[in-house]
Amino acid sequence: MLIITKLNDYLWLVFPSFAIQKMKYMKHRITKTTVLFFLILIQVACNSGVKEEPAPQPQTKPVQIVLTPQERAKLTPDEILEQLKAGNERFRNNNSTQRDHSAQIRNSAVGQYPKAFVLSCIDSRVPVEDVFDQGLGDVFVGRVAGNFVNEDLLGSMEFACKVTGAKLILVMGHQHCGAIKGAIDHVKLGNLTNLLTKINPAVTMSRDFTGEKKSANEAYVRLVSQNNVKNTINNIRLKSPVLREMEAKGEIKIKGTFYTLTKGELIFLDDLQTAKK
Repeated sequence: MLIITKLNDYLWLVFPSFAIQKMKYMKHRITKTTVLFFLILIQVACNSGVKEEPAPQPQTKPVQIVLTPQERAKLTPDEILEQLKAGNERFRNNNSTQRDHSAQIRNSAVGQYPKAFVLSCIDSRVPVEDVFDQGLGDVFVGRVAGNFVNEDLLGSMEFACKVTGAKLILVMGHQHCGAIKGAIDHVKLGNLTNLLTKINPAVTMSRDFTGEKKSANEAYVRLVSQNNVKNTINNIRLKSPVLREMEAKGEIKIKGTFYTLTKGELIFLDDLQTAKK
């Protein structure tokens, strides 16, 4: 604009009338061009700062149905195990099934047909149904500190499998288990003292561990926990003729797994044994 002003002053002296008219025209034209240019710049800047709205995702209707006896009858123990593994993968990937619990409450009230029994520790960081992404009526859950078995839990398993029709028993230990640490440290506290004696066989099974055998050693605690799962499975077969017979006939399977609190994943003991071979 400064150049235009100076030029206008010069033409005023040389060609007064013509210069003035010409300058008005050019000034008007340049002004319109400048304004248009800045409008384009503003539009580009605005567009560059605007993020496109993501395409709307299809709404998934929450699951309302529950497992029926007909559906369970078609499942094998191995298929049920794979379903639990797939459910854990969904849980870890924050992709758990959306469920209408109000509807499932109503639909499950008339009867239950769970496909599995999960024996777990009482640890609050191990929500069994969530870990496996299972809904109402899908699994029986038995819990006790240290996930061992006694007569009460064995009777519960027999009811779940022989009477109700569950086809899989899954014993689940977990990382950083307080009961395991208590057994390692020989904790004495009221009724807890007797409870921890049920875990002592797993400590004995881990005697060949070459590192420091203390509860502060995570590798040792993990080994004892996994041996405790194995010992629990052995006791189920030893102390329950009903379940032992069902397993021998292929009606059920009894498996063990170890849950990691840090990752939320399951490590199946069969996989560990295969890796060692």
